[in-house]
Amino acid sequence: MIVTGYLKADTLFINLSGEMDECAAREARTRCDKLIDDNTAAKRIVINLSNVAFMDSTGIGFLIGRYKKAARLNLPVYIQKPNFAADKILNLSGIYTLIPKAE
Repeated sequence: MIVTGYLKADTLFINLSGEMDECAAREARTRCDKLIDDNTAAKRIVINLSNVAFMDSTGIGFLIGRYKKAARLNLPVYIQKPNFAADKILNLSGIYTLIPKAE
């Protein structure tokens, strides 16, 4: 899992690429949390999933963990461009009630 990010205006964009499974989640959490900690000027976070080839329930846990971290900092989180399979899992899990899709 490759995690990259950048701050544009007042939005922290976090891009995930690869497979989000148990093997990749630990390092992805660490990198993502560092991006959040290093960009305290952000007013919102957008997590781009367009390059995530596979996601299982570990990915849901990953997203909820980042949501909780951002909530402690009063930052709204949005999910951007999930592929069809990831979108189906996210819909079934009900995660969009916590983390809406970015348009």
